[in-house]
Amino acid sequence: MKNTVVPVWEKYMLTIEEASKYFGIGENKLRRIVDEHRGEPFIFYNGQRTLIK
Repeated sequence: MKNTVVPVWEKYMLTIEEASKYFGIGENKLRRIVDEHRGEPFIFYNGQRTLIK
């Protein structure tokens, strides 16, 4: 199977690491924003992984 890489700008949801690079802010700052806005419709949890819409 060929492993294809999807560009960040074409993804529907991003991990903290991907969102940090995409938005140009630090991972710690982004994690703090996520912690302050728990339950918002743009934050999803898949087990231990946090995804940002």
